[in-house]
Amino acid sequence: MLFFSFYKTLVGKEITVELKNDLSITGLLQSVDQFLNIKLKDIKVNEEEKYPYMISVQNCFIRGSVVRYVHLPAGDVDVETLQDHSRLEAREQKKVQQQAQQQAQQAQQK
Repeated sequence: MLFFSFYKTLVGKEITVELKNDLSITGLLQSVDQFLNIKLKDIKVNEEEKYPYMISVQNCFIRGSVVRYVHLPAGDVDVETLQDHSRLEAREQKKVQQQAQQQAQQAQQK
């Protein structure tokens, strides 16, 4: 949920989304959902000569599973908050893993 909350703060900002098929699209972030599906408006394809069929497209919906990278404006990223939340999430995952290991060890002892 960390990245979902983070992307929600960027609605209305210009971002560049690079897809796994090497297509890069720049546009205004219209919305994002919990699956990190992205809606962009006023899009521009970065390599128009390579993808001429995309020239007339103005809005798009991008499935989260096909995204390779999301390039963000440097001024819009609160690095400290992002790092803090990443650390918290890593600690929580570590706790869950430790609990699972303890349960597995207890099950083996029985």
